[in-house]
Amino acid sequence: MPSNAEAPPLPEPLRVPVADSHTHLDMQSGTVEEGLAKAASVGVTTVVQVGCDVRGSQWAAETAARYDAVHAAVALHPNEAPRIVHGDPDGWSRQGAREAGGAAALDEALAEIDRLAALPHVKGVGETGLDHFRTGEEGKAAQEHSFRAHIEMAKRHGKALVIHDRDAHADVLRILKEEGAPERTVFHCYSGDAEMAEECARNGYFMSFAGNVTFKNAQNLRDALAVAPLELLLVETDAPFLTPAPFRGRPNAPYLIPVTVRAMAAVRGVDEDTLAGALAANTARAFGC
Repeated sequence: MPSNAEAPPLPEPLRVPVADSHTHLDMQSGTVEEGLAKAASVGVTTVVQVGCDVRGSQWAAETAARYDAVHAAVALHPNEAPRIVHGDPDGWSRQGAREAGGAAALDEALAEIDRLAALPHVKGVGETGLDHFRTGEEGKAAQEHSFRAHIEMAKRHGKALVIHDRDAHADVLRILKEEGAPERTVFHCYSGDAEMAEECARNGYFMSFAGNVTFKNAQNLRDALAVAPLELLLVETDAPFLTPAPFRGRPNAPYLIPVTVRAMAAVRGVDEDTLAGALAANTARAFGC
């Protein structure tokens, strides 16, 4: 039996190329070149590299500028906003402001994300949103302030909004309605049920499914996938997290996208080429890549 640290084998290549709409290359083993080559060998020809803090977003933008197959999304993760307000340092900022914490530090971080979001090779603003699982009541105000600021950025720069929504469905949908969602809004690692999928569809929101759609206990995701319009579906790894079955617990990477695509095709009752073609077209509409 392979150890949990061993990378899963290469799946059979897809015949129709697709994109990994959400990954974290900076958290994966090996070089960017190695990861992209491995992905391309199985038909995953484009990735969206997603930032979760200022440093990660700067790296995402720099990497997208360097590689044609990489596009960037930049943001403060919902759980990052309360950390900034409470003064947890990461050393990126100008002297004193970040270390002191508070609203000024959060606004400084948001200003840097805004600068990055204007770059042409940055295709999305995210992952932003709300996380009521890891952040309690004391962090909700900072999360909401940050989320609203990212929505405004996405609209002003004409970029896709990439949403992290964990245990916060109603509040995320409420804020999108209050602020007015950008033209292209993506629910990354979609985690709602079929009823929410229908509401997302009414609003034209993209729903991106990850490897957890293959988990035995994820029938709610499969139910949502079954009713979501084909033209609003995306696929992602969220690597190195959420490795699809039967490799759950082992490192995830963009080259494993075909495993999830095939599982999604089975749920939809369509052949993988049809689904892959739709996913590729949808990713191009959502991110321009």
